[in-house]
Amino acid sequence: MGIGEIMKKLDFLIVGSGLYGTTFAQQVHAAGKSVLVIDKRPHIAGNVYTERVEGINVHKYGAHIFHTNNKTVWDYVNHFATFNRFTNSPVANYKGELYSLPFNMYTFNKMWGVTTPEEAAVKIEEQRKAAGITNPQNLEEQAISLVGTDIYQKLVKGYTEKQWGRDCKDLPAFIIKRLPVRLTFDNNYFNALYQGIPVGGYTKMVEKMLDGIEVRLGVDYLENKTELDKLAETVVYTGPIDAYFDYKLGYLEYRSVRFETELLDKPNFQGNAAVNYTDRETPWTRIIEHKWFEFGKDEQGNDLPKTVISREYSSEWKPGDEPYYPVNDEKNSKLYSAYKKLADGEKNVIFGGRLAEYKYYDMDQVVAEALSAAIN
Repeated sequence: MGIGEIMKKLDFLIVGSGLYGTTFAQQVHAAGKSVLVIDKRPHIAGNVYTERVEGINVHKYGAHIFHTNNKTVWDYVNHFATFNRFTNSPVANYKGELYSLPFNMYTFNKMWGVTTPEEAAVKIEEQRKAAGITNPQNLEEQAISLVGTDIYQKLVKGYTEKQWGRDCKDLPAFIIKRLPVRLTFDNNYFNALYQGIPVGGYTKMVEKMLDGIEVRLGVDYLENKTELDKLAETVVYTGPIDAYFDYKLGYLEYRSVRFETELLDKPNFQGNAAVNYTDRETPWTRIIEHKWFEFGKDEQGNDLPKTVISREYSSEWKPGDEPYYPVNDEKNSKLYSAYKKLADGEKNVIFGGRLAEYKYYDMDQVVAEALSAAIN
């Protein structure tokens, strides 16, 4: 059936099959509404798409670990998948020295030889005072006030400057405020009440969420907007907000990520799902070894003989690249506000999700926002 062959107007046309679009679609479909989901990619699931390689669920667009304190959201996603008990405990590699992330007593012991929380707290306070920081004005000052100069220099500065392509002094303090720092031996990075990865991968979960809903892939909404808008009473748009308005006020800026993925004929490359490379000289920010998100086993519990790794390279976004992280500085926030005014004037269009709202969202927040929007 061609795009124009729907005789009766649909209730909803949903642009994008990522978590926002999929959650919204599932909810309104369950409420008896007619829905069509379109996506310009050749696959569903947006950036949480996982691809099976040699029995390993490869996170095609970067690592996604579901974590939340929101029981409503957790109960919702568990309708569509069984989640394993994966706990995110990354390792930092600084020129061959390995440190625990989050920053905890293991980190402080390796860095300074301290063995008690009191000793670690004294060391951090000494370094903060020596740096003369009372009211942090930028990311560098905020980081030093949280973890001291030594940890900032080895484990924060290089990684952050690679990630954002800017000097830490030129980045806002709020970026680092989420940095987990604890005077315990707890290696759980997120410390969320509920945490895990869907058994069988995210694609399998999204397939279940879209069960019974028509999905058309390889359809570019913006190229066929006039025709597609006629199909439904309401459009739910999850793409970039500036692209929707043909960039007429200018381009919003993002950081992008490039992945180099390899299948290796060995069972274990680095022994952990994520290793961050925190020195400035190593060109990649981190290496993901996908099998360890599911404990190195397939769904039947068998050990997997091969492994897949992805090196991540952060880069400045340019048109044609995949947009990942919004650059929420003053200039971009002002431009987004102008686009938001235009969006508010669009009749029968809901703008939702990371790209349409120009906002960094954790997965649970995306799901929560979509559940709320679908109800309203």
